[in-house]
Amino acid sequence: MELILKYFPNLTKDQIHKFELLESLYKDWNLKINVVSRKDIDELYLRHVLHALAIAKVIVFKDDSRIMDVGTGGGFPGIPLAIMFPECSFHLVDSIAKKLKVVNSVVEGLGLTNVKTTHTRVEEINETYDFIVSRAVAAMPTFVHWTKGKIAKQQNNELKNGILYLKGGDLTEELKDYKAITIYNIKDFYSEDFYNTKKVVHLPVKYKG
Repeated sequence: MELILKYFPNLTKDQIHKFELLESLYKDWNLKINVVSRKDIDELYLRHVLHALAIAKVIVFKDDSRIMDVGTGGGFPGIPLAIMFPECSFHLVDSIAKKLKVVNSVVEGLGLTNVKTTHTRVEEINETYDFIVSRAVAAMPTFVHWTKGKIAKQQNNELKNGILYLKGGDLTEELKDYKAITIYNIKDFYSEDFYNTKKVVHLPVKYKG
């Protein structure tokens, strides 16, 4: 928890309380359903929570922004972002039901009212969002294909509507066809070695009417 306060010192008491609760909620659930690896559960804040919040270093979502988290798994990056931005709405989507069972329980345990979940493939979603976030569930061309037509026309944020993707390693080949892309090195925000090769990728996506 000290890690979160190190980089986000202006959290409200309610936000601090919710972030503190995360560890016990996930540890309890992980004994029943393994949504976070055994190694990672002991470093939940470093490897999952802070990683998710790297997106909050790239953009401060305006109130009423709509964000979809695709392939949310155990709720990352969606749940930490929902705590950080309580006036925004988050739609967490995954095709694996048992993972969403954990997500729903954590959301309920935290008392988050700005999160909804759907058990489906993202292609089946017929809504639009300001941003689609995810943590490396597929190569970017595949992900762009999956989420086609799901970016809203109305621009409300300083960053253009589109995809915010948490990825690691050398992305040169994977991203070579995307001219409008911006890559943010997470090591510029956080000093921990874990983040040396990790990035937030922003791909603006034009509205297709």
